[in-house]
Amino acid sequence: MKIILATQNSGKLKEFNALAQGSGLEFIPIARNGNVIFPEETGKSFFENALIKANYAFSLTGKAAMGDDSGLEVDALRGKLGVHSSRFSKESTDASNINKLLKEMEEVKEKNRTARFKCCLVLITNKNNPPLIAEGLLEGKISKEIKGNMGFGYDPVFIPKGSSLHMAELENHQKNLISHRANAFKLLLNQLN
Repeated sequence: MKIILATQNSGKLKEFNALAQGSGLEFIPIARNGNVIFPEETGKSFFENALIKANYAFSLTGKAAMGDDSGLEVDALRGKLGVHSSRFSKESTDASNINKLLKEMEEVKEKNRTARFKCCLVLITNKNNPPLIAEGLLEGKISKEIKGNMGFGYDPVFIPKGSSLHMAELENHQKNLISHRANAFKLLLNQLN
């Protein structure tokens, strides 16, 4: 089954296709030429933003479509960055977002650097059925330094609970065993089956 993935992030497309191996699912981009203008993410939760994306992709194509919204919640910042994770800094690049996060956490002690990645998936298969919804988490902490060159987003400063490696130091197959997207995707597959 082919599913339109409502994203412009090629990293997410690769990650979901890696997660889907052996499941009979294949994620394809909403448009190969990149000329799609996505609606503004005005939701106050990951679910609301994922639903906006899924509805948009489904209305545009009429095919099964999945929206994903995910981000980082940092306890010392009272749950920020949340739905604004990808737009945390003025420039909204991975590097500028990470630099702003590290700056805001300069004075935060090691024991108080707890955080989690959250992901919400919304899959619309047709207009007659309610959407399938799945959420996943990955607990961890924010490091004081940047390490690794794999992954994207906040992976270089996030250390999963029970690990000494940053997410950006993990090979894709290791990351896909524990990530917030992997956890949400497993729950979504259970609903599909």
